[in-house]
Amino acid sequence: MQNKKFDKSRSKNYRSKDRSKSASSGDKHYLYGLHSVAAAINNPDRKLIELLATPNAYNRLVDEFKKADLASAYGLERLEALSEQGKVTESKPKNIDYLLGQDIVHQGVMLKTTPLPEHNVNQLMKQIKADPDISRPIVILDQVTDPHNVGAILRTATAFNARALITTRRHSPTESGLLAKIASGGLEITPIIAVGNLSSAINELQDSGILCIGLDSEATHNFSSLLAEKYVDTSPKAIVLGAEGKGLRQKTIETCAELVRLDMPGSIKSLNVSNAAAIALFALSDRS
Repeated sequence: MQNKKFDKSRSKNYRSKDRSKSASSGDKHYLYGLHSVAAAINNPDRKLIELLATPNAYNRLVDEFKKADLASAYGLERLEALSEQGKVTESKPKNIDYLLGQDIVHQGVMLKTTPLPEHNVNQLMKQIKADPDISRPIVILDQVTDPHNVGAILRTATAFNARALITTRRHSPTESGLLAKIASGGLEITPIIAVGNLSSAINELQDSGILCIGLDSEATHNFSSLLAEKYVDTSPKAIVLGAEGKGLRQKTIETCAELVRLDMPGSIKSLNVSNAAAIALFALSDRS
């Protein structure tokens, strides 16, 4: 059933003047996909500008907010407030295609918004001091450039209740609709901290008692064995992963407290970085 709060006045002729700005336009972003849009609406730190949706997609959003695991009351209130303010526009799928591109799987919904507030290592340290739960890991990425990989890692990190994802400010993807879509809501829950000097950030974490463990296929120690022998319930932990192919940079290797490898029983020994992150996070959760 079509929702009566839709603004139909622009539903047929809504067009972007510059399609090159569809993913990011200065200080504005377009998020798309039901999970990422629902999570953004449900995030009090996310400023909402306008929602475009098909009637079916809008109703599916409402259904998402009625699920108990989405803190539904707040998200539903924000969605209804957008409607009352005239900031929800009924749209046909082809109009959203025009804004985002024909190859984007948007599921009939697009949210115009602004980037999330930036986070920093000092804020993370304060959070850990206030809540010293050692079972909550940190994920550190050393110049992982592919937004598909970073989005998948962010999704997995969120599933394992990670405190944060730390990336390099350069040679890392910025916040975007694609990253949000792949992360499936994780972008709104797990903060991303971009740092200018990764080694300095790692040193700062370790000075605060956080064990930073780098993953390297040539390392001497097996990850699970090292955790079992030396680091059971001793301190908060961070895993450090490098880009596929080149792996961790030498300076990062020298900064990590430990280097470990992930042993695979099959004939293929190397893993996609997002898969490696998932296995490492599971190993940490299994030992915490």
